[in-house]
Amino acid sequence: MSYLSERVAYLRGLAEGMELDLNSKEGKLLGYIIDVLEDFADAIEYIDDEIEEIDEYVEAIDEDLADLEDDYYEEYEELDDDFEMIECPTCGEEIYVEDDLFDDCDEVEITCPNCNEKIYLSEDCDCCSFDNDDDEE
Repeated sequence: MSYLSERVAYLRGLAEGMELDLNSKEGKLLGYIIDVLEDFADAIEYIDDEIEEIDEYVEAIDEDLADLEDDYYEEYEELDDDFEMIECPTCGEEIYVEDDLFDDCDEVEITCPNCNEKIYLSEDCDCCSFDNDDDEE
């Protein structure tokens, strides 16, 4: 029994102890007020139970989401090592290209998927951190 229910029960006991005539106007009013207070207390107890249940459910979902995020970002970090991010000089879109493209030649031509402009990447470009260290060795 919750604290609120205990207080309503105490009020009911006080009303019964006063030996009010439940047939009088004042007695009926007080009796109905106590009944309504008891209904409120029951509804609040029910809502508290539901909130507790929802909290447990949300915690479980949060744990599952954390696991998914760990898996996703772990894969993303692995992908990040295999790709180079460049910015299209025409539209400013960030584009990811495979590092392997830079291994075979000094200049690479790609097409921006956003604006369809051709982008030429070389060792001297400013749009990425293109670094062809293999040719210098």
